[in-house]
Amino acid sequence: MAFVGVISLSPARAALKLGSAAPLFDAPASLGGKEFRFSLADALHRGPVVLYFYPAAFTRGCTIEAHDFADAMDQFKALGATVIGVSMDKIETLDRFSVSECRSRFPVAADPDGKIATSYDSRMPLVHYASRTSYVIAPDGHVLFAYSAMAPAGHISGTLAALHAWKAAR
Repeated sequence: MAFVGVISLSPARAALKLGSAAPLFDAPASLGGKEFRFSLADALHRGPVVLYFYPAAFTRGCTIEAHDFADAMDQFKALGATVIGVSMDKIETLDRFSVSECRSRFPVAADPDGKIATSYDSRMPLVHYASRTSYVIAPDGHVLFAYSAMAPAGHISGTLAALHAWKAAR
């Protein structure tokens, strides 16, 4: 499959480079308050993945972003994409967040030690939080889109635009 060149916007900090291989991971996750093991490799077998990192559950910006992703889930599903949010919160916190803020529309994964965020260059320096960074990963495991900005605005529109461009190129 050919690489789709999508612009990477990184006003806040660096992210993985476009076309680079996305690090595979497995993590405890919650959807609608029900815990399961999320595997990026398994999700990529079903289609593209929108992977977004956020600082902390139940904070203002993260709540806005979760609501926005929940509201856009029909669009993501129509494009064949899986959405997964990742934070450095504990799974018990995400069990509640997945119901109330994600509205049981998409899963969130726990990365309490920050290993996943670090592997995606999405960890804030000096603090125990992930930066607000969104990726679109093609089914072949390569990064199609990366966007880092602490404001929630732009993450949904950017990931949807990248998915539309990827689909159009196929």
